[in-house]
Amino acid sequence: MKFRIGYRTLKTALGTALSIIIAQFFGFENFVSAGILTILCIQVTKKRSLQASWHRFIACIIAMAFSAVFFEGIAYHPVVIGLLLLFFIPTVVMFGAKEGVVSSSVIIMHLYSAGNVTGSLLFNELGIITIGIGVALIMNLYMPSVDYKLEHYQSEIEALFKKIFNEISKYLRNNDSTWDGRELTETSILLDKAIGLAILDVENNILRDENLYYQYFKIREKQFEIIERVLPSITSIPQHVAQANMVAEFIEDLGKGIHPGNTVVFYLEKLLRMRAEFENMELPKTREEFEARAALLHFVNEMEQFLLLKRSFKGMNTGKNKSQPAAAN
Repeated sequence: MKFRIGYRTLKTALGTALSIIIAQFFGFENFVSAGILTILCIQVTKKRSLQASWHRFIACIIAMAFSAVFFEGIAYHPVVIGLLLLFFIPTVVMFGAKEGVVSSSVIIMHLYSAGNVTGSLLFNELGIITIGIGVALIMNLYMPSVDYKLEHYQSEIEALFKKIFNEISKYLRNNDSTWDGRELTETSILLDKAIGLAILDVENNILRDENLYYQYFKIREKQFEIIERVLPSITSIPQHVAQANMVAEFIEDLGKGIHPGNTVVFYLEKLLRMRAEFENMELPKTREEFEARAALLHFVNEMEQFLLLKRSFKGMNTGKNKSQPAAAN
């Protein structure tokens, strides 16, 4: 594996050193623990960093309170540490701060080693906690933009959709079954990556009410599920019928329309006109023709759902922000 220093690694290294320097500068005892807290609180996103910091702060405050009660009220003995943890851990979990159990246990050991819980000692521990967590939050204030990667995923997924529709059109016209279907696997992998990255982007923009990229990729995911669902019925059509050419032409046009800037209204209207033509055509004369036309009609109905999904996208008409995806089919 290639050696690489990531952005989070760099922030962790700098933040840890900085928190130790600050804690040492102010004369706090056990100042190294501030660096440990910084390491634990620097997370991959702002939201996760805030959650981790809050959980550890709450857990440390509870730890100081329990230490004062158990050590001063009972004794400074290893058995008392076990008794303390027996009540402390469920309490922290009850407060929803179980991530802070390990870091707060360090505070407990500090107070136990001191042999006497005093106001100055509690102030010392509070100072270490504040510095360690505060530095981590400051280091996580800036997160690199992922808009470029999200735009890249958008382009790649749309290109794959076009290829899939082109192959469906070829099959309907010529019964061409040479396609190996690798684009289906590639699309599934790309969608997983894109949605995962969009979720990170959401967590890094805490004040933003919505994330259009996340909505966009989730809609693409649902559209892809429709494509996967209808492919078997298309490839099992028993014979070629006139309606297959009509559907092939529609799918080919639809594939060309998968790009930012288009709306689905035109294609919905075209689909409805095509379905009306189907209804006005002569009834099937053979069982095979009936099954073929039924499969095509089912496919057309699914494509209507495909388009309706995209029409529900809130970002359809937003061309103001170039960093957000515009509407597409």
